Amino acid sequence: MQNHKRQLLGAALVAVAAASIGANAFAQAYPARDVTAVIQWGAGGGTDVAMRAYAPYAEEALGKKIVLQNKPGASGAIGANFVLQQPADGYTLLMGAEPQSLFRVMGTADFDYDKFYPINIAAIANTVLLVARADAPWNTMQDLLSHVQANPNKVKQYTAGPGTVPFTVNAMIGSLTKFDTIRIPFDGDGPAIAALQGGHADIGFIASGAVIEHIKAGRLKALGVLSDKPYQGIPPMTDAPSVRNITKYLPWGSWYGVFVRKETPDDVKAKLVAAFKKAAETPKYREFMANRGTTILNLSGAGAEQFIQRWQSTTAWLYQGAGVAKKNPAELGIARP
Repeated sequence: MQNHKRQLLGAALVAVAAASIGANAFAQAYPARDVTAVIQWGAGGGTDVAMRAYAPYAEEALGKKIVLQNKPGASGAIGANFVLQQPADGYTLLMGAEPQSLFRVMGTADFDYDKFYPINIAAIANTVLLVARADAPWNTMQDLLSHVQANPNKVKQYTAGPGTVPFTVNAMIGSLTKFDTIRIPFDGDGPAIAALQGGHADIGFIASGAVIEHIKAGRLKALGVLSDKPYQGIPPMTDAPSVRNITKYLPWGSWYGVFVRKETPDDVKAKLVAAFKKAAETPKYREFMANRGTTILNLSGAGAEQFIQRWQSTTAWLYQGAGVAKKNPAELGIARP
């Protein structure tokens, strides 16, 4: 009987040791195959462009290919939900953006970034432009405001879901003056830019990185920048007297980051953090992003979480003040800025 017990105990200890060795071997071997990265937005938009430029440098550091997939829709919730359904093993990444911070505030989903671990917040596109189709009759923010207020619900404006640049800048302007346009929804900047170029939309608020080359080429016209200072010859929106106080919401901008499910093993997280940190330090990537009016952040872990919380607080309470929030941020534990 005693021999049998000893045999059982010995077998159990061997099993525990084998499991521990197997788990350590899995972490050490990561990544043993290619990694999939889901981009929450459509092709050609700000997030897509920033992440497609970022991924090759992270591939070099990881030693495996990063296969990019666009899964747009529902302000990013479709892509985020897809990643949440995959194993928490580091082989499915979320390449996300700021709207997910507001999923609970806007009732888009019952989660936000609380279900994810931030591998890296790469950059913030804190230069937002008011753009119009190339043949639009307006040249400044004031030109547009005067026309819209004299002709309400005539100008066709690109919009997107809660948390996006167009939605948020609309909330800022709407808190200051009348701005009644026809809102046309698109799943990201890429399709909206095509619509502006084709004359199917008249105006849009878009981060400079996605549109600056179109402006330089004359395919789009810039009417203003979300600032009190000009940007590359583009006048500030604050030149329009009725929106001068928009500065109380600034600086503000969209941002781009890489996430995994929170349950992902720590050793795997560490390898991903190191790879994407190295990628964000690459001079060519930094130059590429700077040329698009984007500021490199290169934040991970606790620093990234603090950044998200600050951005979430500012924007959630802006929405509450503008009357567009579906849930009071206080009820969700989001502190006032």
